[in-house]
Amino acid sequence: MRSFPPLPDARGSQAPEGLFDGHLWLLELIDGTGLRFRMDESGLLRFGDPDAAYAEFEAVPIGLRPVVRHVRERFDREALRDAVDDSEGVVFFGVAAGHRGVGYDWDRLPPFLGTDVWTGSAEESGSGSFRPPDAAAAIFEGVGLDPVNAIEREANARDFDPETYAVPESAWRDGPAAGVVVRNKRGGRGRLLADRAATSADEAAPEFDDAAAVAASYATEDRFERVVAALDRRGEGVTVDAVADRVVESVARETPVRFGGGGGSADADRVRAAVVGRAQAFLDSR
Repeated sequence: MRSFPPLPDARGSQAPEGLFDGHLWLLELIDGTGLRFRMDESGLLRFGDPDAAYAEFEAVPIGLRPVVRHVRERFDREALRDAVDDSEGVVFFGVAAGHRGVGYDWDRLPPFLGTDVWTGSAEESGSGSFRPPDAAAAIFEGVGLDPVNAIEREANARDFDPETYAVPESAWRDGPAAGVVVRNKRGGRGRLLADRAATSADEAAPEFDDAAAVAASYATEDRFERVVAALDRRGEGVTVDAVADRVVESVARETPVRFGGGGGSADADRVRAAVVGRAQAFLDSR
């Protein structure tokens, strides 16, 4: 699966040569984890993050599982087959928004926002190109997914000064965007980051190694209600296990809690065990 394109700083000496020529697209930089995928001939979607590909759903990190599920449900496989001769040569790139310091309105923000599309040949390694930003946006819409939102289209580069540019308000939160991605149609790209203090949504969090405290803080009635509503919409069974799994996924995506190996992270199995009792109590009270 093709790698993510580099996204260097667009200010100062790090700015790619020729980036500020012609006309520019300014896209909102979303705080989260990069997610890429492509479709096999059978229609199976294969996923990866910037560093690895996942052989099966169980290998996907907990915080990315709602995003993978969202893409699988929304992606129009027939639309892709109708649009290209070699569907296996198309790689989709985007961002799975997650709590990395910027707090979003999670009810409004789509789980996945598409940023790039590589089109080429699955049989000829390296053969192909990234599509321009307007073409990529149209492709994402054509297969049923949301492209990242444009702040400005076709801005004249002569009138754009990256050193004085003020990062605007986010479309997905009450506050400034995490930054802006600057693109031109020749493939140039870079990013302008907002001031960290202006975008920070740091909050007091329980000790991650205290599973009961994590569950008490984040397995809230509101979170249970949103999870149950989502299961109902999809026609899936509202069981204790299903609710507990989705609540833990939601905590991983939308809160400061980090799951995984190493110090400073929570144990997913212990947190889930603490959430199960709360899920049972919530369902019994409905």
